[in-house]
Amino acid sequence: MTETKPSVLFVCVHNAGRSQMAAGFLRELSGGAVEVRSAGSMPAQMINPVAVEAMLEKGIDIRAEQPKILTNEAVQASDAVITMGCGDACPYYPGKRYEDWVLQDPAGQGIEAVRPIRDEIEKRIRGLLAELDVVAVA
Repeated sequence: MTETKPSVLFVCVHNAGRSQMAAGFLRELSGGAVEVRSAGSMPAQMINPVAVEAMLEKGIDIRAEQPKILTNEAVQASDAVITMGCGDACPYYPGKRYEDWVLQDPAGQGIEAVRPIRDEIEKRIRGLLAELDVVAVA
């Protein structure tokens, strides 16, 4: 009998900053124990370079990630859906765990403004890992 690992979907409008940083932290800190997805209701062309820089400061490389469109399939395949300012664009399915994390949008911000957003995301990811009963690897 195999245990399935929990799956989490992070959603923001552009899938270029907050949701990508959250996905990067969860991938890294769970050591693969959690299936991680991210998407946006209106994806940007590319990841926010300042978000990439902020994550590299923590030793997490999200440069290879690409903004992805939010699909019903991604929501259905996830145990938990964490939104970050996507409003009514996020589909709702009964039986899924939903959380809305109110975080400042890093779009157009410099590194000094993005670092506190990144650090708050890391704090929330560590809390989420504890709730999922997954031990953080770092």
